[in-house]
Amino acid sequence: MSATVKADPRTKWVYDFSEGSRDMRVLLGGKGSGIAEMARLLGPDRVPPGFTITTEACVRYMEAGRAVPPGLEEQVDAALARLEQQAGRRLGDPDDPLLVSVRSGARDSMPGMMDTVLNLGLNDVSVEGLARRSGNPRFAWDSYRRLVQMFGNVVHGVPGERFEDEIKRVKAERGVTLDTELDVDALKELTATFKTFFDFPSDPREQLRQAILAVLDSWMGARAVEYRRQNLIPDDWGTAVNVQQMVFGNYGDTSASGVAFSRDEVTGAPEPSGDFLVNAQGEDVVSGVRTPRDLHELADWNPEVHAQLVEILRTLERHYKDMQDVEFTVQDGHLYMLQTRAAKRPAQAAVRFAVDAVAEGLLTKAEALQTIDAEKLDALLHPTFDPDASYEVLARGVAASPGAAKGRIVFTAHGAVAAAAEGQSVILVRPFTEAEDVAGFAAAAGILTSEGGKASHAALVARGMGRPAVTGAAALDIDVKAREVRIGDRVLRGGDMIAIDGSTGTVTLDDVPLVQPAVDERFSTVLEWADEIRRLGVRANADTPEDARKAREFGAQGIGLCRTEHMFMAPDRQPKMRAMIMALDDPEGRAKALDELLPLQQADFEGLFEAMGGLPVTIRLLDPPLHEFLPDHDEIHEELKRAQLQWTWDLPDIQATDQILRSLEESNPMLGTRGVRLGVLHPDIYEMQVRAIARAALAVRERTGEAPRLEIMIPLVAFSRELELVRERIVAVAGEEGLTEGADYEIGTMIELPRACLAAARIAEHADFFSFGTNDLTQTGLGFSRDDIEGTVVPGYVEARIFARSPFESIDEAGIGELVQIGLERGRRTRPDLPAGVCGEHGGDPASIGFFHRAGLDYVSCSPYRVPIARVAAAQAALS
Repeated sequence: MSATVKADPRTKWVYDFSEGSRDMRVLLGGKGSGIAEMARLLGPDRVPPGFTITTEACVRYMEAGRAVPPGLEEQVDAALARLEQQAGRRLGDPDDPLLVSVRSGARDSMPGMMDTVLNLGLNDVSVEGLARRSGNPRFAWDSYRRLVQMFGNVVHGVPGERFEDEIKRVKAERGVTLDTELDVDALKELTATFKTFFDFPSDPREQLRQAILAVLDSWMGARAVEYRRQNLIPDDWGTAVNVQQMVFGNYGDTSASGVAFSRDEVTGAPEPSGDFLVNAQGEDVVSGVRTPRDLHELADWNPEVHAQLVEILRTLERHYKDMQDVEFTVQDGHLYMLQTRAAKRPAQAAVRFAVDAVAEGLLTKAEALQTIDAEKLDALLHPTFDPDASYEVLARGVAASPGAAKGRIVFTAHGAVAAAAEGQSVILVRPFTEAEDVAGFAAAAGILTSEGGKASHAALVARGMGRPAVTGAAALDIDVKAREVRIGDRVLRGGDMIAIDGSTGTVTLDDVPLVQPAVDERFSTVLEWADEIRRLGVRANADTPEDARKAREFGAQGIGLCRTEHMFMAPDRQPKMRAMIMALDDPEGRAKALDELLPLQQADFEGLFEAMGGLPVTIRLLDPPLHEFLPDHDEIHEELKRAQLQWTWDLPDIQATDQILRSLEESNPMLGTRGVRLGVLHPDIYEMQVRAIARAALAVRERTGEAPRLEIMIPLVAFSRELELVRERIVAVAGEEGLTEGADYEIGTMIELPRACLAAARIAEHADFFSFGTNDLTQTGLGFSRDDIEGTVVPGYVEARIFARSPFESIDEAGIGELVQIGLERGRRTRPDLPAGVCGEHGGDPASIGFFHRAGLDYVSCSPYRVPIARVAAAQAALS
């Protein structure tokens, strides 16, 4: 195939389908193991034979600089000989040629990201033999045209547009609209023209060799790499290559190709769904170039085939115990199955399938929970069109991926990425999407296409990424080059606002209000199952009564983090807070400012306590550096000059004020005077907060008869003495207000510095609980600023495979995770019953939650809208 690399020639690189099974997914990839299992289950009459080149061969090929492993060529030749014997035809036979497909097959499905070549084995001689044998010259030349077109694009990199432009030209010259209307002469002309674009090999075995290498190479193609980055698929998994005998959906009007799902892939309803095209090959369906027919119409076209397909879908679903996504071909009335895999589905379909599967006895609750991608449940918590809103429907298309989105029109993936980087919400609008558009999917709020159906590239990728999508909106004439969308007399241009509803297939220009979703009955059922199974508690990060109420609505078991500094950001609080800060050397002025802040904080805390109704509430005392509450020098000078800042004490002159501001400056304020250091150096700030907390707790207890479960948390502790000093003052102040330590409240600390993890045994002597602040622990442990690295370091580090995703998104288990485990183990060495949780952003990340479960933490705390995700992820962690 090319230069070889040293390796054991006895390594088995190739497996016939008859040798594989579903248990060999790692070695044979998802497609290869699925075909092998399906062949065992359905028999050779339904699954065309073939063989799989293993993922290990791909890995070895890449490691060796794209040199073919020794023994691979010989094993491919032997497997091809067995396939020829089984099929009763030879590759390249001039009278009765065997044709094969060459397709990728990664361990995890990567729809459209890697390459495929169909109809391989034809040349100028064998095409005539195929025409004679089939009695259908048009079919033979259509297959040959497809081979040359696909081979040129996949193997030689000829842009797809060159081929499509020629097809459009020939159709226009002959006055036809569809590819299927092109006659034999037109197909011969196209084939001859296509072969002038590149050096097409007439030897079928050379075609096979080049196609296999092209599929292996596509594992490192730009679109595949981008998809893996976004979906956290390791580069070192590699792809398998599947070589399979061709069956032909383009054989004529009694033939078809399609994609089917065992249940509705958008809603999860227990009825098969999908798309198919008569007289077409599979690439026509999934590419979105032709708008297919809905699967239910298959019953009208061929009732027997429809009945067979539905029964096979039931069989596969029972066998795999999961929703299935299959590819099928009908050749002259005979149904063949080409692939099966677990169906990618949006959150609402995943939840419905889980609930229905348990009701049907297909799955247990535990098994059903494990079919759900917890991360994708986020889609159920996103806005939808207000059902009471009235709006003009511009167009309707296929409801391809649920959820609603509004944004400015962009026509390219690059445009989507650029606009999103500027903070704009955009809708990616294209006639149909291709694999190269995957970066645009990640950046766009939604996707809209004028062609394609539920199984098109746009639909599959949008559902997989949780993006709302409407496909097949045929009334839209989308001109990407002109950057225009025409519908009737209307013309829309890039930058115009548009709204889509991927649950109904609706497109509108109106500014439709979006409403927050509610947790429906099925989702509630899934969450109840999760609560029965999980060990980890789930709390919420909430700073306002509104956040607290939303958190309870989503099932939070308390507040794991109330960031009191957010309460000082309100317009009526800022002048008072600034006055307090500016009076650091003025005890009377500072006392006055704190006295004015105290009742405001008390009211905030009362709202939180009432909203949580006796559940635990962890209040973090003031954490950020004081400079965050102040304007910068230029701003304060201007405001002072214009007398727009209304201070609560006599203003010093500008020069004196500037000197105070400069005295607060720090070279690195995030590592400066903040957290417990404020409590040690300026204890009256924490004293004011403790009084507000105590008075709020007593007021709520008197008003409702229910005592809040108070947890007062001291941030950024590094030394046990810091905690000891501040704790003593909290106990004294709370006692003055009438609260009893232990009975009415507990005092703990936020573990967010490496030293705190290492000194946890001593710190635990003064702590009733630990809460790991993994945001700052990641910053201080890795030396990364989370405000700076996302757009600079992270892309390069992901590209260099230093890490798979941002350590602020998913916890760095080997480093920061190790610090968490050290801190927990040493803290519990002092206090074996020490409660411990986590309240960083990682508390809502399913992968991180799995780690926290294994580490032995008691709870996670996350944003209110991540609470349902955390509940399911915690259950899945327990099941794992």
